[in-house]
Amino acid sequence: MRHNNAGIVGWGTYIPRYRVKAIDIARLWGFSPEATKSIWIEEKAVASVDEDTVTIGYQAARYALTRAGIDPSEIDAVYVGTESKPYAVKPCATIIAEALGIHPRHQVADLEFACRAGTEAVRIGISLVESGQARYVLAIGADTAQASPGDVLEFTASSGGAALIVGPKDRAAAIFEGSVTYSTDTPDFWRREGMPYPRHGEGFTGEPAYFHHIVSAAKLLMEELGLRPSDFDYAVFHQPNGKFPLKVGQMLGFPKEKVLPGIVTPWIGNTYNGSMLIGLCKLLEIAKPGQRILAVSFGSGAGSDAFSIIVTDRVEEVKNLAPTVEQQLNDKVYIDYATYAKFRGLVRAYRL
Repeated sequence: MRHNNAGIVGWGTYIPRYRVKAIDIARLWGFSPEATKSIWIEEKAVASVDEDTVTIGYQAARYALTRAGIDPSEIDAVYVGTESKPYAVKPCATIIAEALGIHPRHQVADLEFACRAGTEAVRIGISLVESGQARYVLAIGADTAQASPGDVLEFTASSGGAALIVGPKDRAAAIFEGSVTYSTDTPDFWRREGMPYPRHGEGFTGEPAYFHHIVSAAKLLMEELGLRPSDFDYAVFHQPNGKFPLKVGQMLGFPKEKVLPGIVTPWIGNTYNGSMLIGLCKLLEIAKPGQRILAVSFGSGAGSDAFSIIVTDRVEEVKNLAPTVEQQLNDKVYIDYATYAKFRGLVRAYRL
């Protein structure tokens, strides 16, 4: 689908400063050091004891508003994509909207589609803006990703989030040229009701799930827009580990130097709904006006949203108005596994 009048007016990210090294996790559970190298993971961001999806989403949204240069009262809809809500029944979006000072007369909802829910929020935002139902839409993807202690997923399950303010083309730092959605029922990753940690389908997580959906969505988008990989200056895909995005980029015909995380290290882990969106924000902070970005999400279950985005002159005016991804990557404090376990509630204190 082609888009005519919607773009990214502002963006913001929040990456917790605490980090745990993947090699420390591997040593504790008896994994070989090669287990972390094979998926190209060095460290991951960890939310502190007083951080959750709401606080992460709120901070990212504050930075997005700063770059957008608009009053919160101009936002007509707020959507939060997450799979780690602090409340089983109570939306994150209403808390964030209230804290930001957004007028109560707005559309609001939490969205769920595994790691793709954040780009669901973006898609809805584009539709509302282009249809004239909203002036600006706040779309957030944030998570405090969980993993069962000792599972390989623990190497990468990270914390962080990103917020995009979708608005009219004439105010945008980057415009949406087109988008495509591709989804199937593929059981690669799930969490049953009442279960504390997700499970994954091992062999299903790669070829039938991640690679098939991202490649299919990207190819459909390029066919609809009449574009080729060479027409894009950068590409960012969902980042469940450091290896998969580079492989899927190669499958689509993109050289490594155009694909995140090959452009920037260290990779901070799989922030689930923040993963691809944080990467997109990073590209907006280094891209030049006129450059084109391919951005493709992936959510287990399974589906992908693919976007073609063109950077405008306004990106130069706003990119340094709030902390950048690079600055947040470099602002870090290392913690040991015990502290990580305490922060994430893997261990609990009991008193007689």
